[in-house]
Amino acid sequence: MKVFVSVPRNSRVMDRFFKEQTIEYLAECFEVVYSPLDRQLKAEEISKYAGDADVIMTGWTHPMIDGKALENTSIKLIAHTGGSVADYVNDDVYARGVKVISGNELYAESVAEGALAYMLAALRKIPDYTGEVRKGGWRLPGPDMSQGILDQTVGIIGVGAIAKNLIKMLQPFRVKLKLYSGYPIDEAFLKENNAVQASLEEIFSTCRIVSLHSALNDRTRGMIGKEHFDLLQNGAVFVNTARGAIIREDEMIEALKEKRFMAVLDVFCKEPLEEDSPLRTMENVYCMPHMGGPTADRTPMITMRLADDIVRFEKGEPLQYEITNEYAKRMTKQR
Repeated sequence: MKVFVSVPRNSRVMDRFFKEQTIEYLAECFEVVYSPLDRQLKAEEISKYAGDADVIMTGWTHPMIDGKALENTSIKLIAHTGGSVADYVNDDVYARGVKVISGNELYAESVAEGALAYMLAALRKIPDYTGEVRKGGWRLPGPDMSQGILDQTVGIIGVGAIAKNLIKMLQPFRVKLKLYSGYPIDEAFLKENNAVQASLEEIFSTCRIVSLHSALNDRTRGMIGKEHFDLLQNGAVFVNTARGAIIREDEMIEALKEKRFMAVLDVFCKEPLEEDSPLRTMENVYCMPHMGGPTADRTPMITMRLADDIVRFEKGEPLQYEITNEYAKRMTKQR
């Protein structure tokens, strides 16, 4: 099995996903050829550099692969080291019978872990207390406002791979879960996880913690705004590890100025966040520079797990990380 790695040399993706142990692992499994370019491959160059390969491994910022790009190639499998493939493959790829795999499920577990960490940090005010100690103080003035997750009611918006991992992680905390989805949620899944399907309005008005995990698409863009934030109870925590554009950001900022609730924001409408954004200085907002996941220790493992799936493909076995055409169409587009 010949694998062409299209990731540019000396790039961030190469540094993160193709460390020494990863490169050795791939070499043990396949005949591997790496792109000789210091820039991203162009779609029309795929046949030139990857024409005789069975598999092409791609990363962030790769051009869209369509039927024309695959002409005069032997590619049977696309392995994307990123999560969503919505910007990287289209219907033509699937029509040609080419299979697609990605690190989406592996990303999901790591992002869910990040969302849980954000919840705990905000509820227990960890940045505030550590900041006070760092500057020579001790406890914060006024009453102790720390909270926990145990026995809370948690609302989760969007029930995709990340949310399902988060739901599992929350079970030891004995939370009551309210889930929002644009589609009916399986009753057995709800019962198994002590959850109910609820409207956005019910989630925002009754949940102490609200965590956003919807994909960004035409249906969800600008889905959440003032009418939802006005429903949040005093002391609530809103977490966004999905996409900034799902929120009407200006309306969220106005609601946050009331200081009734806290927000942990990992994503924004424009990234990097503008230097003069009020979100940077609000005491009830924790801003993270899109660090929800995967963590640095997980990225080499993602590439190796995709390599394992390539081995399964070679053996004709079911793929563990396959992205079907239907699934790809529900994923977030980033460009």
